[in-house]
Amino acid sequence: MKKYIYYFITILCFSFLLSCENNLSESLMAPYVPANVDENAGSWKTFVLSSPTEVSIAAPAGTNDPAYLKEIDSLKNIVAPNLSNEQRQIVAYWGAGAVYRWNELARELSARYNSAPAANAEGKYPVPDAANPLADPKFPFANPPYVSRALAYLSVAQYDALVSAWKYKYQYNRQAPSVVDKAIKPLLPASSLPSYPSEDAVVAQASYVILLAMFPGEGPFLKSKLEECKNARLWAGMNVSSDLNAGVSLGGAVAAKVMVKARADGMGAANNQAATPDMIARSKALGFKAVWTSQESPARPPMLPTFGNVKTWNFDRATLEAIRPSIPYIEGSAEFKKDYEELQAIEKNQTREQAAIANFWADGPGTYTPPGHWHRYGANAGFEAKYSEVRMARMLAYLGTAEMDAGIGCWDTKFYYYSPRPQQYGLKTSVGLPNFPSYTSGHSTFSAAGAEVLSAFFPQKASTFNSYAQQASDSRIYGLIHWRLDCTMGLKHGKVIGEYAVKRARQDGAL
Repeated sequence: MKKYIYYFITILCFSFLLSCENNLSESLMAPYVPANVDENAGSWKTFVLSSPTEVSIAAPAGTNDPAYLKEIDSLKNIVAPNLSNEQRQIVAYWGAGAVYRWNELARELSARYNSAPAANAEGKYPVPDAANPLADPKFPFANPPYVSRALAYLSVAQYDALVSAWKYKYQYNRQAPSVVDKAIKPLLPASSLPSYPSEDAVVAQASYVILLAMFPGEGPFLKSKLEECKNARLWAGMNVSSDLNAGVSLGGAVAAKVMVKARADGMGAANNQAATPDMIARSKALGFKAVWTSQESPARPPMLPTFGNVKTWNFDRATLEAIRPSIPYIEGSAEFKKDYEELQAIEKNQTREQAAIANFWADGPGTYTPPGHWHRYGANAGFEAKYSEVRMARMLAYLGTAEMDAGIGCWDTKFYYYSPRPQQYGLKTSVGLPNFPSYTSGHSTFSAAGAEVLSAFFPQKASTFNSYAQQASDSRIYGLIHWRLDCTMGLKHGKVIGEYAVKRARQDGAL
């Protein structure tokens, strides 16, 4: 009876997820109207900028200035009924929100580049080259740590740039074109938010700079989306050209400062294969009879063995080491035997619902990985809550930094213990085998951190997010990817990491 009850609950869960996606798709067709414009956002604490005014923009021309009036006249000639159907569709697409759409585009790129390099004729695995990104293998290999980092820097750049934009919006207080001239009939809902600088242009330029650095082979695609986003604001009658130009200037300057931090965070040394012999020696000194080894043929070098050395966002290195999970069970212990027998039983009698959960949460090659999965949940929740652009960026920045910190903390743990995977004991998986040590589970760590942050922002959905995290964690057991301990400790670790992001969010001045 319990089996059928669990199966019924699982089906309901999947049906709920599908229903949410369908409902969101329908709502995306309607004009997006934020519940609050967050007038005080210009005073919120930023991540990289020392203050919202660290980057300056010039004061705009007054609404009675001849130059501005000329821009208004030009806008009248652009807006409907002169637009094509394609232009109207573009306006509607970007009308869902620039932060929402650029996060979506980043996830699409992550999925496109999530393909591990294949072995060459010599039996070696070439490393993607950032200086020649379109060569085989393409740069980057968008694995979970890479995606967590890309989305973190994207969201931080968007957030810092928008806090600065809000500061200048209310400092200069230039009203929207349709307020200045009633003859302009915008295609998107107008609000009381001042129009200079354009928040969409700020987000577009900041996103372009970050994503071009993360996916350097996608320059033409990203440029087309940048222009599309800016044009949509003109076509919709929402901004004049000087609003957009100021937004581009501000967004680009803030993103440049964020990239200075990115270039110094240690990611360039995250694939230091020379460090692995010492890691293996430490593992054996800790008492492990067997250490992790690649199960591929030819053996593949471990994925980013020194990613655990990359700088974290919401706590320091000493804290990273202090919260590192304790040593896992050693082969031959009673606890190890218990976990092994559980996986043996699943391998022998895996249920349909277990297989469904394992596959749903696989997030393997060709997907935007667990960090992208949680960003989708966050973006959709923010959209449903009618967040303003700056509030959406804020939520995704805390989620993004927590996910990156979770990746760093998990990889630090994995390569500190270098523990073997179940496949080294004859167990088989049907959902793909990750190429790095077992303890702790990345899915569990990423998911618990994501659930902790999103539950703080959307407390009415906390039980849902926590159930997703638990199911994501269980999926790795059902797929025979991880030992039970990998997952339970990963959930605990991720929750602690998420708590640091939540603590920081509570101190940034936002309500």
